[in-house]
Amino acid sequence: MQTLSMALRLNNTPVELINTLQTIALAGKDIDFKLRQGSLGGVLGSAGNQNVQGETQKKLDVISNDLLKKVLLECGSVRAIASEEEETYVEGPKDGSYLVNFDPLDGSSNIDINAMVGTIFSIYPDQSTPLSEASFLQPGNNQVAAGYILYGPSTMLVLTTGQGVQMFTLDPAMGEFILTSDQVKVSEQTQEFAINMSNQRFWAEPMQNYIGDLLAGKEGKRAKNFNMRWVAAMVGDVHRVLCRGGLFTYPWDSREPNKAGKLRLMYEANPMSFLIEQAGGLSWTDSERILSIQPTAIHQRVPVILGSSEEVKQCLKSHGVTI
Repeated sequence: MQTLSMALRLNNTPVELINTLQTIALAGKDIDFKLRQGSLGGVLGSAGNQNVQGETQKKLDVISNDLLKKVLLECGSVRAIASEEEETYVEGPKDGSYLVNFDPLDGSSNIDINAMVGTIFSIYPDQSTPLSEASFLQPGNNQVAAGYILYGPSTMLVLTTGQGVQMFTLDPAMGEFILTSDQVKVSEQTQEFAINMSNQRFWAEPMQNYIGDLLAGKEGKRAKNFNMRWVAAMVGDVHRVLCRGGLFTYPWDSREPNKAGKLRLMYEANPMSFLIEQAGGLSWTDSERILSIQPTAIHQRVPVILGSSEEVKQCLKSHGVTI
């Protein structure tokens, strides 16, 4: 039985990176406890504010963000953080080695109905002096670690340090994350996809055509039936892909300027893409590999197509892209 720290040491993970990952795991345990209190802890409902994205904040958005920010900037290994809930980066000790991006509570609209939510994180080396926003604008290929904590029927930490994907399950009795799946692989083929169908009328024609082919099932040009799933939290949909294959996509639509997409590159698309690629899958926009994108802003948005490699290729083919 391997705890998180044991598994990281066996992978020869640098000590400061182990410290950073253990700090995130510790914060995850605290967030998990607050979520399980629910109404008893007075943490449900709206905080009455909007974040920098213009989205209504839930109380636990704010609580989770403040908790992660505090513990990461105090752990000694982190130079600065950037969060979905912060307008710009927040600086910590000057001798920290890493920059951490995070979405403190992905899928927070699910909180009040007791459905799946999670914390997504991405860790980069600090490569610049002095520190500035440009320090964070590194392509996803530069990530040294990434992952998420999924708060569901069991609480799971899923991560990669570039040596494959590992899944840890929180043992409530021990208070430790225990390794439960090692070297996770995404199946190449799938008959399952996840997309928010309520936006269908706004999609570009290539995505309309691709999804139409999936919905046509065995009688259509793909000649097989597909199941559609949608958790409304990226962590839940990506976790399903890692566990049993599938395709997850959040395409750009006609309401968004410059085909920007909805999901944030630095703390949603990049960490999930790192995980998916480490598990043998693919992760692209409708035109380029996500981990190769040079960011231009901390809160930059991109369209996302990720999951089982052969199905991602099929989707890209509908967009005129062959890989």
